[in-house]
Amino acid sequence: MAKTAVTTAPIPSTVFPILFAISIVHLLNDSMQSTISALFPILKDSLHLTYTQIGLIAFAMNITASFLQPVIGMYADVKPRPYILPIGVCFTLVGIVTLAVAPNFIVILLSVIAMGVGSAVFHPESSRVAYLAAGGKRGLAQSIFQVGGNIGSSLGPIMTAVIFVPLGQFGVIWFTFAAVAAIVIQYYVANWYSRQPVQPRKARNTAGLEAGVKGLSRNQVIAAIVILVFLVFSKHVYISSITSFYSFYLINDYGITVEHAQLFLFAFLVASAAGTFFGGPLADRYGRRNIIWLSILGTAPFSILLPYSNLFWSGVMCVCAGFVLSSAFSIIVVYAQELLPGKVGLVSGLFFGLAFGLGGLGSAVLGWIADATSIAFIMKMCAYLPLLGILAIMLPKDEEVRGYTV
Repeated sequence: MAKTAVTTAPIPSTVFPILFAISIVHLLNDSMQSTISALFPILKDSLHLTYTQIGLIAFAMNITASFLQPVIGMYADVKPRPYILPIGVCFTLVGIVTLAVAPNFIVILLSVIAMGVGSAVFHPESSRVAYLAAGGKRGLAQSIFQVGGNIGSSLGPIMTAVIFVPLGQFGVIWFTFAAVAAIVIQYYVANWYSRQPVQPRKARNTAGLEAGVKGLSRNQVIAAIVILVFLVFSKHVYISSITSFYSFYLINDYGITVEHAQLFLFAFLVASAAGTFFGGPLADRYGRRNIIWLSILGTAPFSILLPYSNLFWSGVMCVCAGFVLSSAFSIIVVYAQELLPGKVGLVSGLFFGLAFGLGGLGSAVLGWIADATSIAFIMKMCAYLPLLGILAIMLPKDEEVRGYTV
């Protein structure tokens, strides 16, 4: 009976204007965040920073977002606060202004912490909005939401070449316009969000338990979540090695200019955006688990070959790795939401928090290792992380997942 009720229930339509709105804000938010990594080559020279300090800057922003996002997501499950969305961008605006004028390492840390708070508010609540607006296309909805962020992140290397090399650190001030635009759009999204019917938490949890009676046991759900955490670890630490240190690797080992190196990083990030966009629809069609394991494990041949390639083939391997690897994250979020129905905010905050935290921790640790060894060693060591994708084969099949609907 439960199965019949799920399959015959009317599926709400997908609200594309809202999905595109939060995707645009994601683009603006992540483009502002990407100013941090885009400034690394500039700040290293102007403030005489070490690789360890560069890693700590990334760590400070990411660890702030990592700790706050699950808390905000869990709080939103109890009582959603739609108008916290534009307020969150205000923290990012403060961080942008402070970063533009920061005279030393400590002030830079404070500015990126403010930006981390803005991200902590944005990601779990906006992921919840994507879930509400998805209708029957959850994979597509999360991909639309995520691809905006990937495009925004991809603008970082271009900003280095076009803005920060000629204008320096103060060029960040131009991104105040992006922050103001994001605040306006988030106010529009919050208006829509506030009109959506919210089911009480107790009812949501009861419905989730009833839907999962014939699904997975508690231990199976816990095991699946642990596997997903390992997959997020492999994905985001590898991405950290590329976004934080690949440009230095190209400069040191191939002797190219900062501007030229940033074009390679831009190609990686554009490929990541494309992979994110295609991942959702493919998962809706061919299954969440299939795309997750294929995405992460399928990256390994490219990541392993990358450090041993010449300049041209290094770029090719980097682009292929970015495209294949980035199709996984939005699907991991949807898969986890279906494992734990009724806890969309907590799941979104947890996995976005893990992505930020592991990425930041990875940057800090890798920076310390790079100072002790070399950037080339970092590239070779991290190349094997995607092999952890083999764990995805142990995930339950889609039809076994709690709350799964077609």
